[in-house]
Amino acid sequence: MDISTIIDPLNKAQRQAVCSEAQNTLVLAGAGSGKTRVLVHRIAWLVQVENVSPYSIMAVTFTNKAAGEMRFRIENLLKTPIRNMWVGTFHGLAHRLLRAHWKDAGLLENFQIIDSDDQLRLIKRIMKELGIDDKKHPPRETQWFINECKDNGLRVAQLQTPEKAREFHNREFMLDVYQQYEALCQRTGMVDFAELLLRAHELWLYQPHILKHYQQRFSHILVDEFQDTNTIQYAWLKVLSGNNLPSTHINTLVVGDDDQSIYGWRGAKIEHIREFTRDFNAGTSETVLLEQNYRSTGNILEAANSVIANNTERLGKELWTDDSEGELLQIYKAFNEIDEAAYVSSQIEKWVANGGKRSDVAILYRSNAQSQPHEYELVKRGMPYRVYGGLRFYDRAEIKDALAYMRLIANRQDDAALERIINTPTRGIGQRTLDIIRQSAKQKQQNLWQTAIELIADKALSARAATSVQKFIDLIEEFEIEEGLSLTEQVSHIIEGSLLKEFHGKENSDKAQAKVENLDELVNAAKRFDDEGDPLLDAMNEARDEARDEAKENSEDTTAPPNPMAEFLAHAALEAGEGQADEWEDCVQLMSLHSAKGLEFDLVFLSGLEQGLFPHKNAIQDYVGGRLEEERRLCYVGITRARQQLHLTHAESRTIYGRSEPSYPSQFLSEIPASLVSQVRAVQNTAAAKNYGRSSFGSDEEAEVYIGQSVSHKKFGEGLVVDVEGNGARARVQVNFDDYGTRWLMLNVANLTI
Repeated sequence: MDISTIIDPLNKAQRQAVCSEAQNTLVLAGAGSGKTRVLVHRIAWLVQVENVSPYSIMAVTFTNKAAGEMRFRIENLLKTPIRNMWVGTFHGLAHRLLRAHWKDAGLLENFQIIDSDDQLRLIKRIMKELGIDDKKHPPRETQWFINECKDNGLRVAQLQTPEKAREFHNREFMLDVYQQYEALCQRTGMVDFAELLLRAHELWLYQPHILKHYQQRFSHILVDEFQDTNTIQYAWLKVLSGNNLPSTHINTLVVGDDDQSIYGWRGAKIEHIREFTRDFNAGTSETVLLEQNYRSTGNILEAANSVIANNTERLGKELWTDDSEGELLQIYKAFNEIDEAAYVSSQIEKWVANGGKRSDVAILYRSNAQSQPHEYELVKRGMPYRVYGGLRFYDRAEIKDALAYMRLIANRQDDAALERIINTPTRGIGQRTLDIIRQSAKQKQQNLWQTAIELIADKALSARAATSVQKFIDLIEEFEIEEGLSLTEQVSHIIEGSLLKEFHGKENSDKAQAKVENLDELVNAAKRFDDEGDPLLDAMNEARDEARDEAKENSEDTTAPPNPMAEFLAHAALEAGEGQADEWEDCVQLMSLHSAKGLEFDLVFLSGLEQGLFPHKNAIQDYVGGRLEEERRLCYVGITRARQQLHLTHAESRTIYGRSEPSYPSQFLSEIPASLVSQVRAVQNTAAAKNYGRSSFGSDEEAEVYIGQSVSHKKFGEGLVVDVEGNGARARVQVNFDDYGTRWLMLNVANLTI
């Protein structure tokens, strides 16, 4: 038999894994080491060499896309369809199992799968029926609790014990909701995603004849991304494989990488891959290391190895390549996030000018809120981009909510803004009340704001509805009468006063925290706009100024003075109006590090490498929970996304809630050997300004002011020059003052001293 097509494309370690004779095989597959190839060729080996029927093979993946790709590659290699083989995700295979055995699983024959939104609606309904205040106890928090219980294999009955009662002190209502939710789903034939896995696991436990049937059917189980399994998935596999019995004929091969376990926040247990050889101990065991990397250059791999080596309890492997060492990693020390984004965009422009494709470039960041400065800079330069796996900054719901408040404050006739926020956060204004306002506005041919005021005056609303609408009107009016505030202070005041941060952040989840961070970043965006303006609006402002000057000459000055809030809203609308590039378009990819796993790019920018940002401040404070090690694994994942060039950036200061705060390089940077990196400092913009003395800018001599220079101002005190523009009488300087934040000053009147 000629097995060349199966064996020839593999290296020695891959062949060892594909041809393994052990009953339980752990394949530790490093980034870019060809793990999918191993799984596909292992199945081909089983079918063609060991004469295993495809009917007896189960292959488990984590995404439908991965399952589809695996099935395609298997059929392409075997040159035959594999209809009888079970290839799919955990949820997909569990669903297939429950459809076949719905009666034994205690389900209705036509049970329906509900998504997360449907599940939340049911929970809200139950909480309302039980009289639970959803403002005090957010429904999403209860939803998260129910799903976490199911992911850990826990039913309500298992939680209603004296030992567990102490854990749920002041949270007993969650158990009541869980119990009512289970009963409702059982009665109506609804199954959520977590229930699919739990019910399939219980099928094994409570129906031994069905378990025995599938243990006799499947002789080989293969699992991809094993480091990402949660408690119920691991238990399901363990029971099916028969490793809970003294002996079993089932062979199990799992592929994973403990160094790429980055989903602990959603239930993944790194302990599973570490404990595989202990828990799956029936028969012989073997561990195979896939360390040869086919993606990155030598320097990139050595940097990744050096960083991850600082984690403890690793199973141990070291990536290497036959490729060249490649270019040194570039570490760019920016003055602030604006300079960081400008550097990244300028490097991408050089890449494209040298023949590179934008689609081969990725900008990676720890938090989605970090995308805003990069998006702004890319829009400014006219460079198409796409936010992978998420929304652009100004398209995010919490940002749209905040902007809607600002729009309504600026223009009471903005009906769309009013409709978006009149009950956001919830303030007891229901759909019926809004319908009454809409209908009356249509009849009177006027805006919703004026109509609402008139309906209250005419007592056309119920007392409760009128009180709620009046409070909303008072809130908007209160925002407008605040005078003497800068744009940054206005935006901050609106976000705080509207309680949007409390509304979007009330759930105890990473998603809620990300929304709060985005709202904070909106304040930072306002601060940057306050300082710099928007080049996209310059032409409009110049035209307005020219019109005002001309009107003054003719004594007809009717032009309105510039309104910072209106200009900021225009800036946001222009950015949002650009729209994302289409998937097929040659565009730069922006994404969070978690979204980047499994992808690769020729040119990668890993931005925001600062203590408290990456690693995240919560991980730094978590001394025993392992979160810092997961952050380091996330850094390892980011580094190994790069094929040819890798730029690591950090800033000396970063705008935090409207104030420029000092920041410090990430500890991960210090874990990369100096021999692998080239340190890049921001190019110092300088402005030669006449009549500026070297000791005091404002005397009769000419002096150069440069970025990074320490200066002093009579009113603002000590500061650092972060930007310089213009020459001569038009020279202006941006200084980050220790006590007053960032200010733009005209050099000829600033009287700065060194």
